[in-house]
Amino acid sequence: MKVWPLVFALLAAAPAAADPLAEVLLSFTLNGKPIPPEIFSDFGDASLSDDKPIVVVIDARAAMDSNRYADPIRPRGDWIEQEKPGPGGINGPETMAYRYVGRTANGLLVLLAAWSGGGSGNFFWLHVLDARPARAFQTDGSLYERLDLALVRSYALGDRWLGDVTIVGNAIRIQTEHSLGGSGAPSETIEARRP
Repeated sequence: MKVWPLVFALLAAAPAAADPLAEVLLSFTLNGKPIPPEIFSDFGDASLSDDKPIVVVIDARAAMDSNRYADPIRPRGDWIEQEKPGPGGINGPETMAYRYVGRTANGLLVLLAAWSGGGSGNFFWLHVLDARPARAFQTDGSLYERLDLALVRSYALGDRWLGDVTIVGNAIRIQTEHSLGGSGAPSETIEARRP
């Protein structure tokens, strides 16, 4: 019986349970569950009509197991996908998905997100987020510890984007093999900066 892999897994999970921020920074999960992909819909991915996001901060702790983000969540390869129930469009239901790329040297989170409204389009973005604890009051006046995910930068990759994203220090390298309506450059680097 191989005991060591189980021991290492338990040791790795222990700090995450004690420190939600550390868990988000490590794996973009809370209490071992993926953060709902539909938060990226609220960050503007599902609304192609506005050029700037309107919702820019989401409380990850409140989002977990909420009614707002109650649609089924499942892994799909390296991606976490959330699907709206119902017949959807000509190519299936509306979906929102993300892949956690990792953390920059200055502690910002880098994620790829993809939204499909059920038609032939599948629109990709690169997002840079900041995660930090914040204190607030609940409706009864008691203190509540939020875990805010703040959108620092969004970068449109285009429809049916195909490529890869890597992080070196604070540099985010975007390698594009194919995209309809994205940046158009086969390779570019953006800096993950705090405003």
